Amino acid sequence: MVIALAVLSACSDSDAETRVEIWLTTPDKSRLLEQVDSVSFRSGKSEQSEVIRVDDTIRYQQMDGFGAALTDSSAWLLANALDDERRDELMKLLFDREEGIGFSYLRLPMGASDFALQLYTYDDMPPGETDPELEHFSIEHDRQYMIPLLKQAMSINPDLKIMASPWSPPGRMKTSDSLIGGSLKPEAYEPFARYFVKFIQAYEAEGIPIDAITLQNEPHHVPADYPGMRMEAWEQALLIKEYLGPAFEENGINTKIVIWDHNWDEYYYPLSVLGDPDANPYIAGTAFHGYAGDVSSQSRVKEAYPDKDIYFTESSGGEWSTDFGGNLKWDLQNLIIGSTRHWARTVLKWNLALDEQHGPYLGGCRDCRGIVTIDRQTGEVVLNEEYYAFGHASKFVKSGAFRIESASSGNGNIETVAFVNPDGSLVLIALNASEDMREFQVNWRDQSFACSLPAGAAATMVWNLREE
Repeated sequence: MVIALAVLSACSDSDAETRVEIWLTTPDKSRLLEQVDSVSFRSGKSEQSEVIRVDDTIRYQQMDGFGAALTDSSAWLLANALDDERRDELMKLLFDREEGIGFSYLRLPMGASDFALQLYTYDDMPPGETDPELEHFSIEHDRQYMIPLLKQAMSINPDLKIMASPWSPPGRMKTSDSLIGGSLKPEAYEPFARYFVKFIQAYEAEGIPIDAITLQNEPHHVPADYPGMRMEAWEQALLIKEYLGPAFEENGINTKIVIWDHNWDEYYYPLSVLGDPDANPYIAGTAFHGYAGDVSSQSRVKEAYPDKDIYFTESSGGEWSTDFGGNLKWDLQNLIIGSTRHWARTVLKWNLALDEQHGPYLGGCRDCRGIVTIDRQTGEVVLNEEYYAFGHASKFVKSGAFRIESASSGNGNIETVAFVNPDGSLVLIALNASEDMREFQVNWRDQSFACSLPAGAAATMVWNLREE
């Protein structure tokens, strides 16, 4: 504890005008997103070997935000496992930048996922009955606890944006006639497009705009015990160009249409959808998950279609990996730094909150870990490593920020990503991915400062533009 603080206090200091505030997390948990002594830039650049050069004149993608998924299970826990005082405290820890980590983007399942209390969609009908005009469409389920929590989160962080993703349309629209398995029936393309329209309009009427939708969560994974649906690239292109895109235009809907929403390893899928000349104009970008493949796949798609955005929308921690330092390093290296350096404008984990039994869940993962754990018996809240890893970005990088140029010293050493906020403040996130203490220099404009980071530690450094 003393050593970590002393290391950062050893950063070169001077009477220069530009001060740098620093927040630190160490793998031994002696520092958990803790603000330590600030330092100052000094005139002149360093030419030593390990130099991090930050250039705010070179800008890349604009950021929407960092966050997680407000699943049915997460929302139910927040609403029912905590008293009002504890819930308010936790919501501030999640969404307030001063008191917490300021999450600014949430992913919302459209109906049941694997983390829900029951199977449901927004237009369920008794067996054998149909509703071709969606006259029975209703978001009443979400009014119980999902919508109140979203409104509370938006009141805490007005920058909050929401992406919605279905795990399954109503069963009658599928070849399986069930929320489990199957694919979209040919005659269901038009009503499924209207299903999206009605959802967006219903949420808009509640004062909750939907920033983006994806067509199908994990379209190449068809689970046997929770909602899912197979959807090939040609099906996504067809749905977009002939039904969803025109339906959005007809109804004046500006919600972004995002494709794929699955792992890095099958980047050929979004390339195929984007390659359809009639679907392409309606598509805002591609969403990725981090369970297979490599984050560099995001850049493959971006380079092929530079006018389309990249979103990172899901990765979960779990009891298969319980080492705090290892999990901190993986999230920083692959998601906070890796995903944004490969063009992601959102970076999201999976469940916002789960209970002490890793649920409630319908199927699928039985040992997933939420951003926070809520003990249903005691009401105790545990802030997990994902909270601190993501907090290194979400607390400081504001909606509308741009990623800027920052040169890392190399994979496995000091790895970085940098941003400039709308207010002009700069944010540098650094991870010491090596096994040893590392010293490095930060050069920015005509100034520099020297610093050290313990092995496996993460630091966020924030400073304001100096008036020339």
